[in-house]
Amino acid sequence: MTSKRVLPAEWAPQSAVMLTWPHPGTDWARIMDEVEPVFLNIAHQVLRFEHLVISCEFVARLQKLGQELNHFAEENGLPGRVITVPAPANDTWARDHGPITVDTGDGLTLLDFRFNAWGGKFPWEKDNALNQHLANAGVFGGHRLQSVDFVLEGGSIESDGQGTVLTTSECMLTPSRNPSMDRSAIEQLLSELLGADRILWLNHGYLAGDDTDSHIDTLARFCAPDHICYVTCPDVADEHYSALAAMEEELQEFRQKDGSPYQLTALPWPDAIHDEDGERLPATYANFLIINGAVLLPVYDVPQDQEAIRIMADIFPDREIVAINCRPLIQQHGSLHCVTMQIPAGVVTL
Repeated sequence: MTSKRVLPAEWAPQSAVMLTWPHPGTDWARIMDEVEPVFLNIAHQVLRFEHLVISCEFVARLQKLGQELNHFAEENGLPGRVITVPAPANDTWARDHGPITVDTGDGLTLLDFRFNAWGGKFPWEKDNALNQHLANAGVFGGHRLQSVDFVLEGGSIESDGQGTVLTTSECMLTPSRNPSMDRSAIEQLLSELLGADRILWLNHGYLAGDDTDSHIDTLARFCAPDHICYVTCPDVADEHYSALAAMEEELQEFRQKDGSPYQLTALPWPDAIHDEDGERLPATYANFLIINGAVLLPVYDVPQDQEAIRIMADIFPDREIVAINCRPLIQQHGSLHCVTMQIPAGVVTL
């Protein structure tokens, strides 16, 4: 590891956001007419601030989509433009199969970690190859795409941009990901690759209906180097109460590098949402995306949405808070942050 290597915080300047577009060959087939408008809304909002990289294996649909979105951006005088890349995909969770970009001190390198669908839960081979398709298409310019023989999803890590990484032991230590590596070995690898000189491990916290083994981006997020927002459940009768209360205690015990506690902000607990089979879905306000000048906040058409918007505006007073109804996304057990991956400034140019 070099002391200069760092994983940028999400609020660092960005060049683009990556979306892997849904198509009828994915699990979205049954509700394509519900979910595609959510992706379109995300795309429209991102283009107000930065570029978009969109991939899809339905080439005709992709070309038409790119033309429509670029026309929308030009007609509205927006700064963003769309790059489209035909590429096969099993699903749409760009946060987890997209590249993780680090600043090595000598420039930016895109790390292509292995993706195995959260420990082999679903088909994953196409998603695992997607970053190479993007690189071959020249999306990343002259920046290196480095293959890493280690399973890691972007949703499983949070960076403060200063060497501290926040994660969960439930996800990172699951044997179906990297069975030959214990906590110490994983810490060493994250130090070498991400420049992490501190790893804060949460040992509690989960959401019912979550397939990721408790990704950190559903539970707790860095808002600034000294500030963490997190999910809390006030209902003692709710199945989540004990685990999230224990997580809150852990967050209160965490310390910054200078020994001071973190500023902590609790996020609202949305009313329970269930699918048609009665399964609880993982609605969470923690799954927001920070982009240049804005925060895209998932909402779910429940009474707590307005309070979530207010709190997010307090946390990010210098950014526009853009609420996007992501109720269709949680039908497949993810939300807004899960379907997006930011790419730092200087990588994607048009």
